Amino acid sequence: MTFNIKKHWETVYETKTQEQVSWTQKIPKDSLDFIQSLKLNKDASIIDIGGGDSFLVDFLLDDGYTNISVLDISSKAIERAKDRLGTKATKVTWIVSNIIDFKPEKNYDVWHDRAAFHFLTKENDIKTYVSTTEKYVSKNLIIGTFSKNGPLKCSGLEITQYSKNKMHKTFNSKFEPVKCVIKNHQTPFNTIQNFIFCSFKKR
Repeated sequence: MTFNIKKHWETVYETKTQEQVSWTQKIPKDSLDFIQSLKLNKDASIIDIGGGDSFLVDFLLDDGYTNISVLDISSKAIERAKDRLGTKATKVTWIVSNIIDFKPEKNYDVWHDRAAFHFLTKENDIKTYVSTTEKYVSKNLIIGTFSKNGPLKCSGLEITQYSKNKMHKTFNSKFEPVKCVIKNHQTPFNTIQNFIFCSFKKR
């Protein structure tokens, strides 16, 4: 019986609160710092990959950004985000898709991904993801994954850890590295997860 990744994530978001999943951040400071450092126009097209019910979209809307998309494999996660945002949800483009099946309809000035990319463990899936960014990211790429000192699994799934060199090598063909930082994320249940965040510019 093949493992159904979509069903897995729908179940997670149907059965667990934000306080019961490790990735929750009340203030996504690292992501915001990277995005704000780009000094973008407020109409810059920004997509949050694997955004789920992350609070990043709330902060971007509050900062005045007007062209935001959020993609997640789980329709339940997106429903939760929409419910939280209320009428503000109409200002966001919501996309329910597995990232490796995603066929963008436009280019993005900023492609942000915190903790989705590292769930890709098959070489072909990683190549598909990289190829999509090469085609549809016009300017900036921001990726946050578990580092070599981070967990080996998340939500019961194996992940791929990244070092600075491995991250640079993965996206090297079309992207110029700008900055990498190592950060500890404190989960809602007070464990520590070590992340690496890297930003890139399109060559």
